[in-house]
Amino acid sequence: MKIVLQRVKAAAVKVDGNLISRIGKGFLLLVGISPEDDENSLKKAAKKIGSLRVFEDSEGKMNLDLRAVEGEVLAVSQFTLYADCNKGNRPSFARAAEPNEANRLFDKFVEILQEGGIKVSVGVFGKRMEVELINWGPVTILLEF
Repeated sequence: MKIVLQRVKAAAVKVDGNLISRIGKGFLLLVGISPEDDENSLKKAAKKIGSLRVFEDSEGKMNLDLRAVEGEVLAVSQFTLYADCNKGNRPSFARAAEPNEANRLFDKFVEILQEGGIKVSVGVFGKRMEVELINWGPVTILLEF
């Protein structure tokens, strides 16, 4: 499982020009699922995301987690995180989970985040999306589980 986490002031997803989801401050998560992923990797990722202290406290130190700042998550499934560009000029996505399983695991990941008390909005699995964000910091972290 690969996740690109971006701390945002705001983020939104549109499909065919229509607004699907929008959040205020929090995390935009671009989530890639591999065939090796299972419920354990999802739980580990959700726990880490809920515990990451990347929001500033009153002294300007990154010391607060998502819940402490009443932040939200916008999660977007992104199989292209598993692109292999080592051979030729066209990426191979053979290391990404097949779509039905990736969709199931992505939905379970969102469910685990929500069970942890995190407000989660999502994109639309398998659709071409326009993702807008205001990266705050900027803070961008690559997580692998």
